[in-house]
Amino acid sequence: MQTAAIKTNMTNLETIKEAIAAKMDSASFTSWIAPLNFSICDGDLVLSAQNQFSADFIGSVHSGVLNAVAAEFGLGLKICVRNSVNAVKNIANDNNVQVYAPVADVVKKESDEKAFDSFVACEENAFVLSACKKVAAGKVSFSPLFIYGPAGCGKSLLLDCINSSSFGRCVMMTGAQFVAEFTRSLQNRSVFAFKDFCRNCDTFILDDVQTLAGKRASCEEFLQLVMDLRLVGKNVVISANAAPNNLSGFDRRMQSLLASGLVADVIAPNANVKRVMLMRAGVEMDVAEALSARIAGNGHLIGGVANKIRTYKELMGTVVDMNVAERLLADSLQKAKTPVAMVKAMCEKLGVTYEAVCGKGRNRSLVLARQIMMVVLKEATGLSLSEIGIYCGNRDHATVLYAIGQIEKLKQTDLVLAAQINQLVAECK
Repeated sequence: MQTAAIKTNMTNLETIKEAIAAKMDSASFTSWIAPLNFSICDGDLVLSAQNQFSADFIGSVHSGVLNAVAAEFGLGLKICVRNSVNAVKNIANDNNVQVYAPVADVVKKESDEKAFDSFVACEENAFVLSACKKVAAGKVSFSPLFIYGPAGCGKSLLLDCINSSSFGRCVMMTGAQFVAEFTRSLQNRSVFAFKDFCRNCDTFILDDVQTLAGKRASCEEFLQLVMDLRLVGKNVVISANAAPNNLSGFDRRMQSLLASGLVADVIAPNANVKRVMLMRAGVEMDVAEALSARIAGNGHLIGGVANKIRTYKELMGTVVDMNVAERLLADSLQKAKTPVAMVKAMCEKLGVTYEAVCGKGRNRSLVLARQIMMVVLKEATGLSLSEIGIYCGNRDHATVLYAIGQIEKLKQTDLVLAAQINQLVAECK
């Protein structure tokens, strides 16, 4: 008789689980409901979670569905914590309470209100800087904030500023750290503690999301994490080296979620930003002015140049004038760019050959690349339209004028293209 009762009870629990799964999306059910211990006690469906955070989250987000299903079977609903004082005594629990601690320091220690002062913003980056400050100030309506741009443009610095200046609990990871920590939690059987760690914050920050590409389990976990945090009104900030629609290795569902909040680009440092960065590092104004035009628009490289000059001054005890700077930085300073060099550099960026650009090919992607180059040369140099046409395959004045008009129309509706052109112009100046 007792065995039959146990079998009946188990059958009822499986039926209840199936009913709950039918009313929820599969990702939420797998992440939150399936790991719970199910039992029936004193006319109640008892769901026991492995810690208080999970119990509170399930109660606040999924209680409507759970209560409805329990009522269909004539049961009440109780959500409790395993091994807690208030837990029902006869709930079976053959799992240990999971504990998770990150290997790296990924939680902000203390708030620094002046953190954003370290980011030197040009006019084009004023929008993304304002958005980051808004996130640091509290809850925002545009989560997730997706920041993208080339290496050295300042994405990671902006994320560090948010992490340092926000007053709530921040969890910040790189994409590589997220994959490593998630994999470690799976191996240590502490994956649900890892989930709780990531969700128990006011702001979650992920740097270089493109490193998740091709890692299906990690992508699914991060996808669910973003949806859960948005559901309870928490902030999510993400950075990448390309816009969401241009990220390779992600399915459309992932790309659409990344683009569902606010997408903002960061452009590489221009001449004025480079000059300010060098002066902040202790470089004299006249030297900084001269060097800013000969250093590539890469924040990492500019920081390295500043450190080299500062270290030279400390060790040698002499002022670094332009002659010393040219000798000291011979491996970093750029030579004067010629229009041909600019066109060849853009060919690499746009994925076409120099010979094809100068040839008579008319396929769509090649024509677009050629037109982009004409616009960039117009904005980055003082060349006439006829001269631009010569450097882009001996095109005439009318062809260049038409190309510029076409690209200007596209820029009004294609923000990704506009950002790409701005980046190319900054690199050619």
